[in-house]
Amino acid sequence: MENTQLTTLETAKDLGLLPEEYDRIIAILGRTPNFTELSIFSVMWSEHCSYKNSINWLKKLPKDGPRMLAKAGEENAGMVDLGDGIACVFKIESHNHPSALEPYQGAATGVGGINRDIFTMGARPIAQLNSLRFGDPNHPKTQWLMKGVVKGIGDYGNAFGIPTVGGELFFDESFHVNPLVNAMSAGIVKVGETVSATSYGVGNPVYIVGSATGKDGIHGAAFASKNITEDSVNDLPAVQVGDPFQEKLLLEATLEVIKTGAVIGMQDMGAAGIICSNSEMSAKGEHGMRIDLDKVPTRQENMQPFEILLSESQERMLIVVEKGREAEVEAVFDKWDLHAVQIGEVTDTQRLEYYMNGELVADVPADDLVLGGGAPVYDREYTEPAYFQEYKKFNIDSVAVPQNLKAIADHLVSHPNIASKRWVTDQYDSMVGTATMTTNRPSDAAIVSVKGTDKAIALTVDCNSRYVNADPETGCAIAVAEAARNITCAGGEPVAITNCLNFGNPYVPEVFWQFASAIKGMSTAATKFETPITGGNVSFYNQSTDDGPVFPTPTIGMLGILDNKDTLTTLDFKQPGDLIYLIGASKNDIASSQYLASYVKVKASPAPYFDLEEEYAMQQVVKQLIIQKMIKSAHDVADGGLYIALLESAMPNNLGFNITSDETIRKDAFLFGEAQGRVIVTLTSDEQEAFVEMLAASETEFSLLGTVTDGALIVDEESFGSVLEAKQVHLNVLHNILGA
Repeated sequence: MENTQLTTLETAKDLGLLPEEYDRIIAILGRTPNFTELSIFSVMWSEHCSYKNSINWLKKLPKDGPRMLAKAGEENAGMVDLGDGIACVFKIESHNHPSALEPYQGAATGVGGINRDIFTMGARPIAQLNSLRFGDPNHPKTQWLMKGVVKGIGDYGNAFGIPTVGGELFFDESFHVNPLVNAMSAGIVKVGETVSATSYGVGNPVYIVGSATGKDGIHGAAFASKNITEDSVNDLPAVQVGDPFQEKLLLEATLEVIKTGAVIGMQDMGAAGIICSNSEMSAKGEHGMRIDLDKVPTRQENMQPFEILLSESQERMLIVVEKGREAEVEAVFDKWDLHAVQIGEVTDTQRLEYYMNGELVADVPADDLVLGGGAPVYDREYTEPAYFQEYKKFNIDSVAVPQNLKAIADHLVSHPNIASKRWVTDQYDSMVGTATMTTNRPSDAAIVSVKGTDKAIALTVDCNSRYVNADPETGCAIAVAEAARNITCAGGEPVAITNCLNFGNPYVPEVFWQFASAIKGMSTAATKFETPITGGNVSFYNQSTDDGPVFPTPTIGMLGILDNKDTLTTLDFKQPGDLIYLIGASKNDIASSQYLASYVKVKASPAPYFDLEEEYAMQQVVKQLIIQKMIKSAHDVADGGLYIALLESAMPNNLGFNITSDETIRKDAFLFGEAQGRVIVTLTSDEQEAFVEMLAASETEFSLLGTVTDGALIVDEESFGSVLEAKQVHLNVLHNILGA
């Protein structure tokens, strides 16, 4: 082996490894690693690939459920049984660090990567969602980031031909340097027609398929495992470059080659490129591989072994093929005009041996690179931040009861966190594929038809970062509950979760406390709703030297099922005269509301009122109302409180509302507080008696708010203007800030 590039501790530190990790590598190899080998360990032992700081906490999350076909950690994505021989494969991942430096390609390749996770398993993607966080939208840097990210998502997703059906957008100063770009995808596959990310069978050929390999994305996994600094711009080569048209070809070729039956195992090349796919497949199959790096198709001349191994060039797969069936596989990729080159073969050594022009350049054990094998695992110290107890001291009585409620309503309608996100969604194709059922039928969750069946899937992404910052355990439980509430209100049954856990530097005890607390809250709520965690992504180091960590954001991507599409329930008011009811109790609570944060300008307050048992019971009542077809609309009360929920239901059909507030509750809390566990529903007077009878038999509080009007917005006999006036403001906030 060529050892002229023997490494030192300084080399290891430069590659992001700890001194004790360097010592561990020497012990594993029984010698000093060369630069290629050390580079391999640096990416595979990075937080992004190994989850070394988070895995012990992730193991505490519930993973079992009656519908689970692929649990967390078993495959590239989670898989859930939809019944009738159909399964849904879904996952969410982050592309935060690349998007912070090169927003267009960073976001675009995030979309490409998450879709590859889906079709690598044999599922055809049918829906995409995203969850985005930025700083002040009026700041030029935020506008540059946001325009690049949204265009990157739109251009890639639209060209790839998969509809973007939902998402969320949140602004806060904490995301000024570190935007969050989380991408989710879901696909459909017949049970039994999936392929696993594994490798076995001595002598079976190993193929690289898809695009050629370039120098983009080298050390990208390590780059995603450190803070953003002024020098991060020098890491721009770590940002990948995507080609959606190539990915579309790869999708079709992949699904076709799986049907040949010649594929032993397959994995996409995301973070850490070839080395990640080689090592994870080999470790899972308890085999090894011999790889000839000089056979890898490259886009640039004279690429070094470590560059070929670590490149994160997009639109590539690693496939292990049954020996003797190479011609079948090559014919499929030739048909789609894609590279399909044999670069090695499976061995029984459980080692990864890499050759360049016949010379052995790296020899490492597969199992010692990966999670569950030899990769390090740490229990990080954590400490409750000082601010946590300070936030709890907030007293609602310290805020004077406002007199001009309409001024608050107008403020919220025009706030970027509340206003229409059509500036974003207009850049996405939500209708390609013709399966999206909620493009013109507004609902709390996106509903996508499963063609050829009576079923549909419900999809949502949810997390209020302000709540989680105020109280990570409660705030994360709220994120799970709101996701379930959105699916319930849309007529679905919540069944499973994928998560994207976005936090600051895990070596900061206060940050790790936020992480650990959020896991506790997620676990409690997911257990209650029987929505196991199928996998996802941990994104640490969302932190800058000057601005500190972002608001902790454990994004919840939830999958629901409509066994019958007829249960689809929309959020829009249907006709004047319908009755408006609130299911769930109003509370004297304005904590962590958008009203308190941006209008009153009080940042320090706890998470809003939340009772998991009450929330769960309320959602069961809403499900029954939908099943029995008693209600005409359902919409959850969330950001902006009751008033905004009512307005969001009023605007689609240009209707209004006439409501009376609860005299036992402060009017600002009643209208703008964000206490959880509430849903507004509408029904005809003909259904009122049966509705009241059902609710009275439950333990869930409910109250009559008022009626739907023909466009007037009236609260306690006071005019809040017309729905058309509010709608005009609501629709154009982001357009006025960002331009057409």
